[in-house]
Amino acid sequence: MDNATPRPSPWPRAGFRHLLPLATRWRDNDAYGHVNNVVYYEWFDTVVNEYLVRAGVLDIAGSPVIGLAVHTQCDFFTDLAFPQAIEAALRVAHIGRSSVRYEIAIFAVGAASASAQGQFVHVYVDRVSRRPAQLPEALRVALERIAA
Repeated sequence: MDNATPRPSPWPRAGFRHLLPLATRWRDNDAYGHVNNVVYYEWFDTVVNEYLVRAGVLDIAGSPVIGLAVHTQCDFFTDLAFPQAIEAALRVAHIGRSSVRYEIAIFAVGAASASAQGQFVHVYVDRVSRRPAQLPEALRVALERIAA
């Protein structure tokens, strides 16, 4: 019995407002000669937090409200390998009261379609109590700037 969902199509680069150039590293390659799947999740985390820090809405050491990852997911389409240059693309798919669903795509430099793509969900919580917290207004504004 096949309960699989239909395979998604790669997202186009044009659907993203925020791009972060990244370099693959020698250690990213696995025994099969391509970037290991866990590295893509590092790139997802990097592009999300880079955007938030640069937008001035995340102080890694001091923000009273922080995002905790509660869900990640990735689909793979084409191999990437060291020493290939890549770009991580970020957009916001959904903004809730205390959560955000980011969509991230990884592109080979110059490619029109994603090599990999997925989701990253943050639930925002009070740093001390770890209880859900409403998104601060400045964060909401920054997220709306890259909303799909």
